[in-house]
Amino acid sequence: MKAPLKRSNAPIFWALFGAGGMLSALFGPMLVFITGLALPLGLLLPADTMSYPKMLAFAQNIVGKGFIFAIIALFLWHAAHRIFHSLHDIGIHAGTGAKLLCYGSALLGTLIAAYALLAIGF
Repeated sequence: MKAPLKRSNAPIFWALFGAGGMLSALFGPMLVFITGLALPLGLLLPADTMSYPKMLAFAQNIVGKGFIFAIIALFLWHAAHRIFHSLHDIGIHAGTGAKLLCYGSALLGTLIAAYALLAIGF
């Protein structure tokens, strides 16, 4: 009879990594283009598109909060997973300490983002 499989938390981190990778591939270039080129150069969008009142209204809307939170949190988890495995690839086998530092920083950033978005109000 086969021994039961060892429990692992890897699927959780892979899911966050994959979701963050998909979002960074789909939305990352668009966000860089809009905030780095289109708005400063006056292309495609009016100059006041990213004004404080409009961005505050976006961040206070539940859909805006969800979008901002998903972008920040999933980008952080994607980066944490990639950094952790890159350390291993370059020969730094730090084990649990590196895992705690990488994923702990992503968790901390996620909690800070959630707190900041809730503090803005609705």
